[in-house]
Amino acid sequence: MESSHSEGGGASAGGGSSPKLLDEGRMGVRRLGLAIRTEKVYVDWIRRFILASGKRHPREMGSAEVELFLTRLATQANVSASTQNQALSALLFLYREVLGIELPWMENIRRAKRPERLPVVLTREEVTRLLARMEGTHYLMASLLYGAGLRLMECVRLRVQDVDFVRREIVVRHGKGGKDRVTVLPASLIDALQGQMTMARRVHERDLLAGFGEVWLPHALARKYPNAAREWIWQYVFPARARSIDPRTGATRRHHIDEKTLQRAVRVAALAAKIGKHATSHTLRHSFATHLLESGSDIRTIQELLGHADLSTTMIYTHVLNRGGAGVLSPLDRR
Repeated sequence: MESSHSEGGGASAGGGSSPKLLDEGRMGVRRLGLAIRTEKVYVDWIRRFILASGKRHPREMGSAEVELFLTRLATQANVSASTQNQALSALLFLYREVLGIELPWMENIRRAKRPERLPVVLTREEVTRLLARMEGTHYLMASLLYGAGLRLMECVRLRVQDVDFVRREIVVRHGKGGKDRVTVLPASLIDALQGQMTMARRVHERDLLAGFGEVWLPHALARKYPNAAREWIWQYVFPARARSIDPRTGATRRHHIDEKTLQRAVRVAALAAKIGKHATSHTLRHSFATHLLESGSDIRTIQELLGHADLSTTMIYTHVLNRGGAGVLSPLDRR
């Protein structure tokens, strides 16, 4: 699991006995039940904002300082639009959730426009070649990315109760935007997934015998069901090889597999398969959507399976289908 360290210095929230502002930020993230990676990112952006502004307290600053900070990120640090927006989200969190300040100028700060790029999509034959170069747990996980349209973190965070073999569906909980959704469980993966769960159960039973067996739960659930963390249904389908210490509580738990190992396995497989595209784990999700469209699936059904809030996000896959010879006859071929 990711480690968390308390930064020294920084602006205080006022008064010598008040906790540091960065620690207040951490407490705010945890109060909202946000992930530890979000905590680390938000606290880091708050720290950078304070340092870039001459260590002034955010209460003394406003839209001019925030916009200057974001502008410098774009013009001097050359960060991407998504990184600028991440920084803005952290600062909005700081003012609203930590300082309790609702200022009109916050609504007027424009988010950086992300460049519109068509997603990289593999052909069915390329997907087959890529998966053929994978094995074991990574093969199963990559197959779920493609076969169920899962995002990387949605796959590694799957819990036992999220997989319904009878209905052949996967429930994605707290997906992007904090929303739940249901997607398809490929019939061809049922045996392998059941085998994976058998292995995960053995790991869990050994942990229980050793006096452990807890898994991380969102704070609201942990309070409501204090014994749930040791129950089988809450365990991760893809558990980590070793137990680790939760940096927030100090509790020893079994976390999920590190997503970086899957990302690396997909890249290695793409190279081995000699795929001439920048294929990543997310490429498999793009390919899921595109291939469903090719097969005649309804665009709104695909929207629901992917968990897109806006249909326009899903519509980008129609543009992928209409590229090149699939949509237009070149004038060179009309001669």
